[in-house]
Amino acid sequence: MRWLAVVPGVLLIVGTGLSLLRLLVVPRASRNLLLAVVGGRVVAPLFRWLAFRRRSWADQERVLAYAGPVALLVLFGTWLSGFYLGFALLLWPIDHLSFAGAVREAGSSVFTLGTATSRRPLATAVDYAAAATGLLAVALEIAYVPTLYGAFNRREVQVTLLQPRAGLPAWGPELLARHQITDMVERLGGLYRDWEVCTADLAESHTNYPVLLFFRSPHPLRSWILAVLAVLDAAALQLALCPSSAPVEARLVLRMGFESLREIADVLKIPYDPDPLPTDPIQLTEAEFAHGLARLTAVGFPLERTAEEAWPHFRAWRVNYEAIAYALARSLTAAPAPWSGPRRAGTGPVRPASFVNRTPAEPAGQVVGQLPES
Repeated sequence: MRWLAVVPGVLLIVGTGLSLLRLLVVPRASRNLLLAVVGGRVVAPLFRWLAFRRRSWADQERVLAYAGPVALLVLFGTWLSGFYLGFALLLWPIDHLSFAGAVREAGSSVFTLGTATSRRPLATAVDYAAAATGLLAVALEIAYVPTLYGAFNRREVQVTLLQPRAGLPAWGPELLARHQITDMVERLGGLYRDWEVCTADLAESHTNYPVLLFFRSPHPLRSWILAVLAVLDAAALQLALCPSSAPVEARLVLRMGFESLREIADVLKIPYDPDPLPTDPIQLTEAEFAHGLARLTAVGFPLERTAEEAWPHFRAWRVNYEAIAYALARSLTAAPAPWSGPRRAGTGPVRPASFVNRTPAEPAGQVVGQLPES
């Protein structure tokens, strides 16, 4: 009967090896079942449950910050455990050991300890295979970490650079307002160009290395999904309000932005309409749109259309990415920024801090274009 353990042992070793190769060696923009189970169904829900027991958002964020690293460690441990158990099932009938002895010998081989060996030729071959597999798995995991953190660093640099331009948390109307306040509206085209590249990089890195989705920004109010949403909203607002003066890069970043979000949604199995109509409804209300537009009028942003005229055009752009962005913000428990949808904890939106202009003549500063109360 022991020989029946060979089949599940081989299947476990092969399945674990394929999972490791698909995620670390031949990354593809496809759903990894092991990562989905470990990260999406075990680690993330556990840390959300722990976080929601805290009252303040800052305390919740401190708990959630550990979800990504823990998911990565659990994933590494699951791979090694899969190999460990698989080789134990192979050695059990081959070396005529008790199951406890097979587990001890498999652990000695997989972790290259050399504390338990066999004199049987076939069992020795399995020991060597286990040792080689363990070494290769650990080497691949070690090599994976710098690649992962390189992609994380590229993402966070762009998100951090956006903070003085779009507020904290990032918000589309605030991005346009601050560029008007600082007389830099003509530089919005360059920002959209940079974020066209950034969203393309996000699509490549976060679909090939989906564990990055669980890694959070160092600051509790920063988030890559909020940054992307703010840039896309700013581009859509500018095209809707100022069609003749909006830079062509606004259209390009919108197209690249919602295509990137759709690629990430495909990996996470988030449903969306691949070809929505411009007249389809969105969750953002016209009243919320008018409230955001009040931020622009308060700072004197030049408008070519009224709120009523611009609303259908803005909605026609936002329908392409809103549902995915809201689902990601909710799933990843991003900071509750305006125009980013509801959260599980029911926390209301956190408004970006007002822009204060301080000068030698007025050291106390003056609030410029303060956001009106909703």
